[in-house]
Amino acid sequence: MTGRRKIREGVVVSNKMDKTVVVVVERLVRHAQYRKYQRERDRYKAHDEQNKCQLGDRVRLIETRPLSRDKRWAVQAILSRSEALADVIATAEAEKAAAAAKAEADAATEGGPTT
Repeated sequence: MTGRRKIREGVVVSNKMDKTVVVVVERLVRHAQYRKYQRERDRYKAHDEQNKCQLGDRVRLIETRPLSRDKRWAVQAILSRSEALADVIATAEAEKAAAAAKAEADAATEGGPTT
């Protein structure tokens, strides 16, 4: 008998590995004695085939066959992008492009006639 695949939603906290992301999933669990709800966090390593996930993205995971020692989940969909992080990444890329253009301009001016 085959059952349904489990589905989780969480936030990407690491994407440094190739085709793998680490996702933190939070859930509320009621304490047995005190009946107070507590947040429990679980970290899952998930397969990201195209390396599209970025830090802070909210993603949906789906259970899959074991892909490695730790990977039992795959990214099914990116639900939302991190807006704050996207702005930081765009600013960093713009600064990098400006620095490269300045370095290229400096190299062009130094390559003038020699005496």
